[in-house]
Formats: sequence, structure tokens, C-alpha cells
Amino acid sequence: MTRAAAMSLRAAPAMARSAISTRRLGRAEKLDFAREVARLAVRSLHAELCLYPKPGLVSPVDSGSHDDMDAGTFMRSMFALRHYFKKICLAGLNDAPFAQLKALGIAAETAMLKATRGINTHRGAIFSLGMLCATAGHARARGTPMTPAALRAAMLIRWGEELAMHAAPAATISGPPRGVAPAMAASADGSLPGDEVAGGLSNGLRVAARYAVSGAREEGALGLPSVFEVGLPVLLAARARGATVTEERVDTLYMLMAHISDSNVYHRAGPHGAEIVRDHAERFLAQGGTANSNWRVDAIASHHVFMQHRLSPGGAADLLAACCLVQALAALDTP
Repeated sequence: MTRAAAMSLRAAPAMARSAISTRRLGRAEKLDFAREVARLAVRSLHAELCLYPKPGLVSPVDSGSHDDMDAGTFMRSMFALRHYFKKICLAGLNDAPFAQLKALGIAAETAMLKATRGINTHRGAIFSLGMLCATAGHARARGTPMTPAALRAAMLIRWGEELAMHAAPAATISGPPRGVAPAMAASADGSLPGDEVAGGLSNGLRVAARYAVSGAREEGALGLPSVFEVGLPVLLAARARGATVTEERVDTLYMLMAHISDSNVYHRAGPHGAEIVRDHAERFLAQGGTANSNWRVDAIASHHVFMQHRLSPGGAADLLAACCLVQALAALDTP
């Protein structure tokens, strides 16, 4: 999606407000809805964690390319984030400004790091799923449907300008070396608060400066295009052809791996690692994805290659969880 298209969405309030309800939601109704959205957000993170095989990533089967975390680490992180998703949904229900969403994100990141003893498990998800929870609240308060298109429009109309301003510093990160100017790329490392970590730049911003990978802030400014334009169509197409839940999520993960510039990968292995990830993803998809009877063997083979090179496409994994959440939110309006 181009920036011009994003601006046109932000400039179309009639689209988002056409279905505004005149009935105000009561406090109990808001709390009930926020709890349900938070449950769906945590369930989406759990769905990503439990997926296997997924190259280089942590699952209940093994720790992938990581020696500092396992499935238990992710479970502790999810438990710590459950209240955040409820609070940021309530903030959306109450039409909170972006500054309030960002403050909630900062607190959530602190809670995550405390629960994981300093390990970054869900920084990207704090941003992407947090914005989706806030948008769901904003949409519900106005009677807007939970379709993917309506959710994306609601996000851009309400917070698009602030998200764009939040993304702007990514283009001037303390003088990128070698004359590199960050290009628009979809990465999920970085978060609402994630500009500075432990007194310095986050891994996502270091990667942005070095490799021209701009990070989650650019993704957010454009209304999560990797979710709505790349991942979700694959998820829905796989479901339409009768794929299992595992198959539709594996296909989605591989499509995201093939299309985004994942700062998690760049941070761990640089451009060569990113090329390995892209090559494996494109080859998997070219062979038919999970429609290929040998897909599981191929995915496990990629898993071992990724572990050998310490590759972990965590940004794609966070975006997969976001796709699962959008799908779950849409189902709330299904009779």
C-alpha cells in the first residue's frame, strides 16, 4: 500500500463512521469486550508459538535458533501481556490519543522483560497486536464492523497521522552509516516504545540504520500492510481451499518471510541471512506451499538450515500472530 493510499484512507472518515451506533456502551460492556479481545490476542500469540514446523523459531518442540529462550519463556511473556491487551483495547474504546497507547506499550514492554528476565520475546507483538486491540475497541465503540478492511481504515483514520509522525524519526536515526537512507520495509522488530532499549537504540533501529530496514513504525504508519495485504489474504485463501489450521498458518508465515525485511534476521545474520530466509521461503511457496505433499519434510529441512545459521524470522512470526488476531476479530461479527 502506498503512502498516498494510506493518506486517502485517513481522509475518508465517512467510511469509518457510516455505521456509527448512537447507543453508548456501558462500562460493563466495555470491560467484557476488552477482556474478550485480550483473550483473542493472547490466543493468537499462543497459536504462533505452538505452530510447527516453522524455520528457526521457538515452539514446544524445540527452541529453534535460540539458546536463551524456550516455549516456557514465551508463555511467561504472554501471561505478563494479557492485562496490556485489555487496557489498550479499553483505551481504544475511550478514544485515547496515540500518546496514551504508547505509554501502555512502554509499560507492557517493561512487564515482558521482567517476566522473561530481560529477553525480548514479543516486542514486535506489543506494537502490532496492541494497535489491533486498540483499533478493535475504537471500532466497537462506534458500531464499525470488524472486517479487516474496516479495522484497517479505523486505525488509519484515528491514529494514522500520529503513527506517521512516530515513523518519521526512522528516516534520520542518528546519521545512518555509509550514507544509507532507510527504505520502506515491513519489519516487526520495534514496538510502540521500542526506540530505545537499555539506554541505547533497539535492535530494530540499529538494523534500520545499518541495512536500510525501517522497522515496525513504518509498518504501523501504513496500517500494517504486511498483515492486511500480504499475510491475511494467504491465510484466507488457504482456508478456502480446505487447508488445515496448521497448513494455513505455515503458508502465511512463509509468505511473510518471503516479503518482509525482518530486522530480527538482519540483526542476527545480516543481509546474507536475510537472503537465505527469502530463498527458502520463495522456494517453499513456488513448490505449492502446504499444498505440496512433501511440505512438512521441506519445512523441517529449512528449520535445520536456519538453526545452523542462527536465523530466526521473529518479525514474520509476530505478524503471523497479528493475522490470526485480525481473523479472530472478524469472527466476532459472524453470526
